[in-house]
Amino acid sequence: MGEMVTFASNGHDARGHLAVPDSGSGPAVMVIQEWWGLNPQMKGVADFLAGQGFVALAPDLYHGELAGHDEMDKAGQLMTDLPPDRAARDMSGAVDYLAEHNANNGTGIGVIGFCMGGLLSFMIAANRGDVVKAAVPFYGFPQGEGEPDWEGLTASVNGHMASPDDFFPPKAAQELGQRLRDMGKDVEITIHDAGHGFMNEENPGGTFDDGLAAELWPQTIEFLKSKLS
Repeated sequence: MGEMVTFASNGHDARGHLAVPDSGSGPAVMVIQEWWGLNPQMKGVADFLAGQGFVALAPDLYHGELAGHDEMDKAGQLMTDLPPDRAARDMSGAVDYLAEHNANNGTGIGVIGFCMGGLLSFMIAANRGDVVKAAVPFYGFPQGEGEPDWEGLTASVNGHMASPDDFFPPKAAQELGQRLRDMGKDVEITIHDAGHGFMNEENPGGTFDDGLAAELWPQTIEFLKSKLS
């Protein structure tokens, strides 16, 4: 359904997978990749969202690099080597591209991300509170010194975390949610009895939960539509 497009990224060019609904218009959502990169599964998420009526763009934050599901060390290295300033620039460029796209008929931009993309969903929502109005992070969030300035967060956040999760501890997720609510932010974080990666139907970690995914996708779509339409 989708196609690769090029968009401006603060004086540079970046690329991403863009999917537009058959109707030709809809609210806009940025899809942020897992640590594997912009692989076919992540492009499929953008295509799925387009099928639900969204204009969806998944930026290629690794600039063409990919790790297979049997290459966890490579995936970890790609994530570690990702320049934070370039990732921020590319995500901000993707937000601007969606905001200005003639197929976007929504109010504000939504973001959805998984694992590393969940963490980055929080980051771009805090950094681009001028336009990001809804965020759905899955099993990923900033921690410690990596946290952004939360004052800029204006988006409604509906997060879904895993338990157990050695990468993103559920207790820390709950504490972050409470801290943001104490700041007056519209944030809800739910801890699910499922392993990290429970939404990925390719099941790279053996943790895909088809029942939970079937429950959460309609909720996610309704949440995004309610905040962006």
